[in-house]
Amino acid sequence: MPLLIVVLGVILLIFLITKLKLNTFVSLIITSFAVALVLGIPLDKIPSTITDGLGSQLGDLAIVFGMGSMMGKLVSDAGGGHRIANTLIDKFGKKRIQIAVILASFIIGLALFFEVGLVVLLPIIFIIARELEMPLMELAIPMAATLNVMHGFIPPHPAPTAISGVFNANIGQVILFGIIVAIPTVIISGPVYNHFLRKWYPQVYRVQDENPALGKIKEFKLEETPKFGISVLTAMMPVILIGLSTIFEFILPKNSLALKIITFIGNPDFAMLLSLLFAIYTMGIRQKINMKQIGNTLENAIVQIAGMLFIIGGGGAFKQVLVSGGISDYISNIFTNMNMSPLVAAWLITAILRVSLGSSTVSALTGAGLVGPLIAATGANPALMVLAVGAGSVFGGHVNDAGFWMVKEYFGLSLKETFIAWSPLTCVIGIAGLLSVMVLSIFV
Repeated sequence: MPLLIVVLGVILLIFLITKLKLNTFVSLIITSFAVALVLGIPLDKIPSTITDGLGSQLGDLAIVFGMGSMMGKLVSDAGGGHRIANTLIDKFGKKRIQIAVILASFIIGLALFFEVGLVVLLPIIFIIARELEMPLMELAIPMAATLNVMHGFIPPHPAPTAISGVFNANIGQVILFGIIVAIPTVIISGPVYNHFLRKWYPQVYRVQDENPALGKIKEFKLEETPKFGISVLTAMMPVILIGLSTIFEFILPKNSLALKIITFIGNPDFAMLLSLLFAIYTMGIRQKINMKQIGNTLENAIVQIAGMLFIIGGGGAFKQVLVSGGISDYISNIFTNMNMSPLVAAWLITAILRVSLGSSTVSALTGAGLVGPLIAATGANPALMVLAVGAGSVFGGHVNDAGFWMVKEYFGLSLKETFIAWSPLTCVIGIAGLLSVMVLSIFV
């Protein structure tokens, strides 16, 4: 019966979002109330359960997500992303152009969310592909695969950051393990997948002289953009601060003053604040951009993520209903008795939700709420569980996913071509990500 309630709840959520075209946040709240009623949560406890779930989720995430978005917007608007991509592509040359695109996407993907990274990078990639008379897909596949991997695995992106809070995972560990897992996943889903897709479905590899979806491409004068080194340092600053803090935890004596100071600096909230202030200087003041314009950039960044914050909060509310209603413990017991790896269980549940719901963030949060008790029951590493859920959350993107339609339009593909080229790519990312997590679990 509890599983049937979950299934019916997910069906209701899908119906509200896809059929009635209702706002995702409103759909999540309606579903949360409906499922809470069916689960028998006392009427006087339902509102507080939902608000507690919403508040705790946003409380863990708002600073990291909000400041991360601002920092990424500063890097983008100042031309830092343009400089990184152009420099790497210029250094690597035509023969190793895919490697250059992957590296540029990897660095920019640390600071920018998938959709934003796509908008920033694609005009650069399009111009380069046109100049080299190369099919756009040759560069677009590794770029999109890398951005998708970063979005699913590495904080401060919304899903891995939020799930880290749900699982009480160390964000520094998630970042370090996430980068380790991301490398083979990107290689498999980027160049390797590109090679086989070109042999199997060559018609999508066509040279494009124009791309109407891109509209007027914002052009930067390279000499007026921030230098390559400072652009890379700014984009990677949160990862550097949080990563170094995690490493020093294993090196410095416990309770030492030095460790306390480094741990404070590497705290995700403070690290993001420092990184944002650094970006305001390097991508703003140092570029002779006035404070009013910098303020507008920061404000626009907040406006862009406002909808996503509400969706994440709604996902937290639904998760709390599942936990308070006993669903999480019920599902945890099922998978524990099946002797299935908790990593596989976390991936499988999230992947099913992702295919059903479309939103990687909502599916990741819902999946995390369902499998959270598995960590205590099996002793699974929380950071690896975050990555397993992240891998499941990018699996099987299709028509109910906004990214699917962005790829269709920006890559100049038909609906059929997007199904054949893009949907399998997201499956490859999900499976390669899970396998990489499983291999890493042998050593940690």
